[in-house]
Amino acid sequence: MPDVVLFEERRCADGKRIGIATLNSEKSLNALTLEMIRLLQAKLAAWEADSGIAAVLLRGAGEKAFCAGGDVRALRDALLSDDSHPQPQALAFFREEYTLDYHIHCYAKPLIVWGHGIVMGGGLGLMAGASHRVATSATRIAMPEITIGLYPDVAGSWFLQRMPARVGLFLGLTGAPLNAHDALICNLADHVLASDAWPQLLEQLQQQYWDADSATRSAQVSSLLSQLEQAARNNLPASNIARNLLTIHQLMSMGDLATVADALGTQQFDDDWLASAAKNFRHGCPVSAAVTWEIFQRARHLSLAEALRMELILSLNFCHKPDFREGVRALLVDKDRQPQWHYRQLADIPQDWVDSHFVAPWPAEQHPLATLP
Repeated sequence: MPDVVLFEERRCADGKRIGIATLNSEKSLNALTLEMIRLLQAKLAAWEADSGIAAVLLRGAGEKAFCAGGDVRALRDALLSDDSHPQPQALAFFREEYTLDYHIHCYAKPLIVWGHGIVMGGGLGLMAGASHRVATSATRIAMPEITIGLYPDVAGSWFLQRMPARVGLFLGLTGAPLNAHDALICNLADHVLASDAWPQLLEQLQQQYWDADSATRSAQVSSLLSQLEQAARNNLPASNIARNLLTIHQLMSMGDLATVADALGTQQFDDDWLASAAKNFRHGCPVSAAVTWEIFQRARHLSLAEALRMELILSLNFCHKPDFREGVRALLVDKDRQPQWHYRQLADIPQDWVDSHFVAPWPAEQHPLATLP
């Protein structure tokens, strides 16, 4: 079997090296597995400690996707075979995934993510925290967890809060997709390059004479990406977010989820992207919507580490409850797209059911992510 993550190093003009990690599961759209997470974490740590490594690049194999999210089918299989709580495989996956995401947010060297193609769920967790996030004309970003009975994790409770006009809440509730222009507006990308610019990017990085200071090296990368970006700026796709920003803000500022749900369920939207987002919400998991709304109330002032600690609790509770397994079945296993949600309507969900998702299955002092600074 081929390696699920490929690692290589390229020598630069001054003798320094560029580390390149490639998610190598093209058939699954580079869906993130626990093995991938462990390999990435170990190599990123080694490169971070290696004074000869000037910067790191992270990309996905093939032209279709950087990373289409976590391997939720394998996770569902594990849950069906072992219903303990917390389920050991789920605990290992989410604990190590969130640790990796945190490491990327705090990485001490320039870390460039080539976010070409599909970037969803766990893939966005890898991209969102990188120091230099590159989108292309083919980039398609989404947090579509509401369609499988989950919620926007991988630090989504932290970075979705930091988008303008309550757009993050809208994306969490609807799973609406973003293009490269949208990603710039939503602070999920820093630069947009041409889809075929990868060889040029790599070549110019290798031609650099790297400063000894990490902050200066980061500025060097930003300057280089800005120069490469000039050719792509005239080809930016029209932004769905910019066109609908005021409407989104008005929808998400209605005061409570029931009112928002009524608006998304009854209003006629002339904009096709907005109408599709509203449809996603109507067909999504009601409990996912209720918990996502609650997250936005609870996470407003959390640090990144605190948000990830909360998310580990949420993810394990979602795994233990029925909607996640049913959502994955309907969308990815049987593919009948007819999920039988535990609660069919928002109005039927007791508040204590929502609150139970936030209850840790361990004493506070034993939290598996307690060591995150």
